[in-house]
Amino acid sequence: MPIIKHKEIIKAPVDVCFDLARNVDIHTKTTAKTKEKVIGGVLKGLLEKGDTVTWEATHFGIKQKLTAKVTHMKKPTLFVDVMVKGAFKSFTHTHQFIEKMDGTLMIDTFEYKSPFGPIGIIADKLFLEKYMANFLSSRAKELKRIAEK
Repeated sequence: MPIIKHKEIIKAPVDVCFDLARNVDIHTKTTAKTKEKVIGGVLKGLLEKGDTVTWEATHFGIKQKLTAKVTHMKKPTLFVDVMVKGAFKSFTHTHQFIEKMDGTLMIDTFEYKSPFGPIGIIADKLFLEKYMANFLSSRAKELKRIAEK
């Protein structure tokens, strides 16, 4: 099971970073490359514990839907979302925020299982793990850009 970890220093207060990361409207802005949009669940504003959201996005040229649920939240330092339905066999995405003197350290930890058994494991090694790492990094850099305005 691949585990991807991305760290980003953001020159903004921890509560600002936390709220931007769980904001549905901001999420669509930070994932514009995959044309991500919300189509179900919480349609705008801030996600809270127990909320679900369904996204539609284009990955690898294929339009896909994914529903995630926020299962844990400790404001303003941590929230966790898990896939309820989607292309992965499973995933857990932990969003952590650590206050620093010069801003916030944001840590994304994405743990997932690919579908299709051995074929999914091969896909991870060939392209999927790198693709997901780049996706998380790109989103984090966009959050940073927005937070530091």
